[in-house]
Amino acid sequence: MSQLFGYSIDRKKKGTKGLGPSFVTKDSDDAAQPIVAGGYFGQYVDLGDAANKASDVDLIGRYREMSLHPEVDQAIGDIVAEAIAGDLDDKPVEVELSNLGVSEPVKRRIREEFDNVLSLLDFERKAYDIFRRWYIDGRLFYHKMINPDNPQEGMTELRYIDPRKIKKVIEYDKPKDRVSPADPEINTLVPKSVEYFIYSPKGLRGYENRGIKIAPDAICFVHSGQLDMQRNYVLSHLHKAIKATNQLRMIEDSLVIYRMSRAPERRIFYIDVGNLPKQKAEQYLKEVMSRYRNKLVYNADTGEIRDDKKFMSMLEDFWLPRREGGRGTEISTLPGGQNLGELEDIKYFQKKLYRALNVPESRLESDSSFNVGRSAEITRDEVKFQKFIARLRKRFSDLFNDLLKTQLVLKGVLTIEEWDDVKEHIQYDFVADNYFSELKEQEMMNERMALVAQMDPFAGKYFSLEYMRRQVLKQTDEEFNEIQSQMDTEISDGKLVDPVEMQKLELAQMEMSLMPPEPDPAEAGISDADYKKGNI
Repeated sequence: MSQLFGYSIDRKKKGTKGLGPSFVTKDSDDAAQPIVAGGYFGQYVDLGDAANKASDVDLIGRYREMSLHPEVDQAIGDIVAEAIAGDLDDKPVEVELSNLGVSEPVKRRIREEFDNVLSLLDFERKAYDIFRRWYIDGRLFYHKMINPDNPQEGMTELRYIDPRKIKKVIEYDKPKDRVSPADPEINTLVPKSVEYFIYSPKGLRGYENRGIKIAPDAICFVHSGQLDMQRNYVLSHLHKAIKATNQLRMIEDSLVIYRMSRAPERRIFYIDVGNLPKQKAEQYLKEVMSRYRNKLVYNADTGEIRDDKKFMSMLEDFWLPRREGGRGTEISTLPGGQNLGELEDIKYFQKKLYRALNVPESRLESDSSFNVGRSAEITRDEVKFQKFIARLRKRFSDLFNDLLKTQLVLKGVLTIEEWDDVKEHIQYDFVADNYFSELKEQEMMNERMALVAQMDPFAGKYFSLEYMRRQVLKQTDEEFNEIQSQMDTEISDGKLVDPVEMQKLELAQMEMSLMPPEPDPAEAGISDADYKKGNI
């Protein structure tokens, strides 16, 4: 990688798992372009579809053009607003380390470096724009800049890269051995490969591989996870809505043309031409038309009104000759369109567009009221929408994983091998301000508290208190320690009663209630003097 621009984070040679040769190429989930080293032509797949033959530049341009459509922009706004919740008090996202089996100092360092990553991204201020950009383009690139003299400081800056100017490439060594000379396309083993990024300031078109080669560790690359059938292009979540958007545009344009042409009422003039010959009848008809028709044209630029008879529009009246024997000269009216108020086709394609974007159709209606009720009243579409948002958040979290990995490795908090072991246990908690989510959490808490109340008599016999708090109430390590510290403080301050002392008091009261009552001396015929002496 020394010949590539940027830097590379290498693994230790000792203790690494050796990989033997394979006959199957490694599955590339980032749609990297494969090329053969030393060859002039790159290897690519013909997708067979003119719409998909476009390069990444064309696809990104189409996605950005789609985002300007009002309905698409509204849907994207709903998606991004749900994924990145705006809160003045909390951060948009926090790292969750409850399932991470490392020491507490390491967890603290991970939280600190995650805060540094958010600061480099300016995530608290630009979270909405970053997520929206990633959702529309389907990919996100950042250049991870470090101090070459002191890489232990970690990343110093993150610079956004236009996805139209960079792409990932996998370069294979030129194969030498063949299985059969008759079939040169079959290789015995998959050749060794090297990955890198190509950047061109003027933009990359098609399969052009001219530009600056950049080491993969110097670039943060996060894509949508949507790949075409041939796994040759990264697609945006807007890709499946291209057809629906174009259909909506066409139906809206056709509706405007239809209404412009059919809305006005036009007159039909039947001119009596008697027994005149055809030529003279046409001349007489033209004279009548020029006599009664004055087409005035208003010029908005100059403010002039002039008589323009050279142009014929589709909205003008009709002039028809009528022979002798008819009803003579007549003027009738041709009515305009009668179904101009129907918008069912427009509404259908709008709903189809929203379904293609995985947004509930109910959000399309501007006059729809907000239902405040139990989570049981939530529609199935809203539940599906929340699951879609959760998938988007999970995929977008690869951005934090990549940047956090680079930061921890450079600063020596973790090695690459250690990161590979713990990365699956690092989760990211996004702030949710959706009312439906709040209702869901409230009902879940009610159900958990009801279950705890049922299990409480068996605490200390079949269940421990810690088990109930962690498994039933689903308290994380941070919440568990924080709540325990607060309880201890409130007990020491006298705000709360110690549950252990309360339990002892309850047991003492229960024992007192089980003891037999003392007899009344008067009822038993014993004098007070004998009772005090004990002579009973």
